Amino acid sequence: MATLNLPTPDRRMEPYTTGEPLDFAALLNGGQHNFNRVAFAAAHVVADPFQEHDPWLDPPAIDWERTMAFREYLWDLGLGVAEAMDTAQRGMGLSWRDAQDLIRRAQAAAKARGNARIAFGTGTDHLAPGPDVTIDDVIRAYEEQVSFVEGEGGQIILMASRALAKAAEGPGDYVTVYDRILSQVKEPVIIHWLGEMFDPALDGYWGSADHNEAMMTCLDVLSTHADKIDGIKISLLSKEKEIKMRRQLPASVRMYTGDDFNYAELIAGDEEGYSDALLGIFDAIAPAASAALDALGEGSDNRFFDLLAPTVPLSRHIFSAPTRFYKTGVVFLAYLNGLQDHFTMVGGQQSGRSALHLAELFRLADKARVMRDPDVAADRMKKVMAVHGMA
Repeated sequence: MATLNLPTPDRRMEPYTTGEPLDFAALLNGGQHNFNRVAFAAAHVVADPFQEHDPWLDPPAIDWERTMAFREYLWDLGLGVAEAMDTAQRGMGLSWRDAQDLIRRAQAAAKARGNARIAFGTGTDHLAPGPDVTIDDVIRAYEEQVSFVEGEGGQIILMASRALAKAAEGPGDYVTVYDRILSQVKEPVIIHWLGEMFDPALDGYWGSADHNEAMMTCLDVLSTHADKIDGIKISLLSKEKEIKMRRQLPASVRMYTGDDFNYAELIAGDEEGYSDALLGIFDAIAPAASAALDALGEGSDNRFFDLLAPTVPLSRHIFSAPTRFYKTGVVFLAYLNGLQDHFTMVGGQQSGRSALHLAELFRLADKARVMRDPDVAADRMKKVMAVHGMA
């Protein structure tokens, strides 16, 4: 256990004493895992603080050794890797050019392991939204990225498109774009419907600001192309909407929960079905997620919830509004856990959350038992607070 002073909203420094963490070594289980759900963790990239560059203006400086080591860590825990997604800061520091390098490296690492599950974010982020962008431009942009990922032998996660959200005049334009792309893909893809709470530029996706109306358009696309679709990940932070959609999916199409507020109960499921997982929070709580999924696979619902339920308040804090800055919390927890030696992010995004936010994250991570070594975490937390003038 460790004791340190943490700031509170009433401008005080309050002592906090850590508890006992999970036994991280035991959770590795010798590399043997018994999951009965497909589970992807959307992985972050590790910045290189020793490279001279302007993080707001220059291409990102990436520490490739630590970035790849983090993927190996996720695979060791039995989790799949959802690569080059928004957790990797696509659209918030990581360009398509950088994503191509990341995809090549990660696919090579997955192949070297032989059994590693991986899928790759594929979108239109190299096409800047604007009034002159047409639907055909959006299709060509998707085709370019699809061709690259397929050329690397990777599974596609078809990401939502800011350019399409800007160019589309109604649901029909979405149907046109997805019909064209899905008719061409070689292997089944995962569709990603990212809500506006994660990216305000995606407001009104599928042609309607009403999620229930948008869902109908999306379901039509899924039904038409069910043979080309592995599943759909929806990130709307609404368990009711996810369950409603899950119950209307074609039988062969998986629901991948992207709900970082309600994932435990959605993965556990109900009498009519369950959700698989493709979650950014699994980057931060990977050992607890792995152990919980093992417990569920062994038929122990109680242990599943005992392990995963305490992580939900942490996740809700990390993903609190403005939700798009959740990456800051994910990387901060990797730093506290010794998975990287610094709290520096691509694009300078370490400034995306306040000292009070990070202090509460520390408390909640400790209560969720996901800090590997509380002494190390406390020492690092003291240094961060000192930088904020809160020593």
